[in-house]
Parts: sequence; C-alpha cells; structure tokens
Amino acid sequence: MKVSQFFAFLFAVEVLLAIDCLDSVGTEPQVDDVVFKAELDGSEQRYVRVLPVNFDADQPHDVLIALHGHGSDRWQFVRDARDECRCARDVAAKYSLIYISPDYRAKTSWMGPKAETDLVQIIAELKKRYRVSRVFLCGGSMGGTGALTFAALHPGLIAGVASMNGTANLIEYTQFQDAIRDSFGGAKSEVLDEYKKRSAEYWPERFTMPVAITTGGQDTLVPPQSVERLAAVLKLLGRPVLLIRRDTTGHVTDYADGTAVLEYVIKHGQK
Repeated sequence: MKVSQFFAFLFAVEVLLAIDCLDSVGTEPQVDDVVFKAELDGSEQRYVRVLPVNFDADQPHDVLIALHGHGSDRWQFVRDARDECRCARDVAAKYSLIYISPDYRAKTSWMGPKAETDLVQIIAELKKRYRVSRVFLCGGSMGGTGALTFAALHPGLIAGVASMNGTANLIEYTQFQDAIRDSFGGAKSEVLDEYKKRSAEYWPERFTMPVAITTGGQDTLVPPQSVERLAAVLKLLGRPVLLIRRDTTGHVTDYADGTAVLEYVIKHGQK
C-alpha cells in the first residue's frame, strides 16, 4: 500500500468512527448519581437523575419523582426489574420526563421530616437548573405512602401523584413501627400529631392535583383500606382520582396497572 493510500484509508476510518459516534449521541438516557448537601443538617444526600434521550435543557420538561420502598434506596426505581419500577422508567422515557429517584433518607424514611425537607430542596434545585413545567410524584409501598404524604404537605409543588400499594393512615398502620418511630421522632404515644400530619387520609382537601392509586385486596403488609377511603372522599369532593383495586392480589402492582395510574396523573396533571 502506498503512503497516500494508507493516509486515505486512515481518513476513511476516522470518518466512519465519527459518524458512528454521532449516531450514538442521544440514543441512551443520561444517568447521574447526584450528591448534594442537605440544607436541613448539612449531611451528604443523594438522588439519581435520568435525563431523557435527546434532552434539550433549553426546552421545558416535566419531572417524575419515584420514591423507593422500605429497605431499598435511590437505585430501586432505576434498576429493579419489578413491574412498579419498570413502568415508571418506561413512562418517563415515553413522555421524555426528567426522572428522579431520591434516597429521601434511605432506607427506612417513611417520609419523615428530614426526607420531606430533602425532597423540597431537590425540587427547588431542579427548577433552578432546568425549565421544569410540572412535577409528578409516584412510589410503591413505603414510597406510595410517602408520595401521598408529601403531596398532602406540599400540594403546590406536585401536579399529580400516583401511589402504588401505600397507606394513607399512619396512625392505624402497625407495620415497621421501629423505622417509622425513628423517622418521625417518636412513637405514636409520644408524637401523635406527627403521625396525623403525615397521614394523607386526614387531609383530603389538600389534594387539588390528580391522584391515582393501586391496591391489592389481599395485601396484609400495607392494607388497602385507608387509601381506598381517601379515594372515595376525593371522588365525593369532585377531584380527579383513579383507583385500581385487584381483589385477588397482595402487595404488588403489575406493569399494566402501574402504567395506567402514571399516565392518568400525567394526562390530568395540573399546569
């Protein structure tokens, strides 16, 4: 091979590589493990941020925040294969949402005061950095509980909330009491007002945004009665609410139902 031919060959290879790189740009979401300093206590906290394919920071975007369950952390709704997590990721991708999965004081926060303050801070920081239109909140189990709690405490921040297999009444709830006591700053006998404050069922008037709920009739880990009562009251108040109850299932939401509740709140979400 002559020298001129050799350099021509190298040039062709470089062109092909450049084209390949251009083709790959924007074909995958950008996943970042974000560290931030909590304003509440100065501690190091984290959340996972997933930017959609072909993300353009100059354009407005909605945000979906997904809250993990008891014993998990920020990676559950980013990596886990269970249906509740997969459907949240897929809905975020379908609608080009900024997808956020926070630790919110993992692994057993139950949306106590520290977790609540962290989430307020995360939302504020997202609005400073991006052109955020609407913020949607979802979660499963403890995360489904926390989503309802946060929406009741901060209705002005949330455009729609989807709760999968959560509870709306932390006074009557009897599971995971050690973790909830630590998160809330005391047992029910000591700080009952804190348990009531974080029980969505007591504050239906605050749910000005669309609410979507899934329950399992055989769920003994997080019994469905309180969220079903909340849904009934919201219907009486004329609020946009979707309840999907599966009589024969336990503490689980399948992919189709999870997708349905998420798309319901996005479709009906406040502007």
